[in-house]
Amino acid sequence: MNILRELHEAETELVGKAVVLTDGKAGTIDRVFLDDQHGLRISVAGHEGRWPISTVKHIEG
Repeated sequence: MNILRELHEAETELVGKAVVLTDGKAGTIDRVFLDDQHGLRISVAGHEGRWPISTVKHIEG
């Protein structure tokens, strides 16, 4: 239950925020996913794929 609570909290905090990834992609966070291998992953509007949260360089303050 703790994991699901933390996932919901991350979704609430991150979805809709502007983000820049370390590879230069930028956009708004669409969704937050839980991945068995990498932990939290995000999808960014306008870009296909899912990136580990660790690749975030900047999140809109």
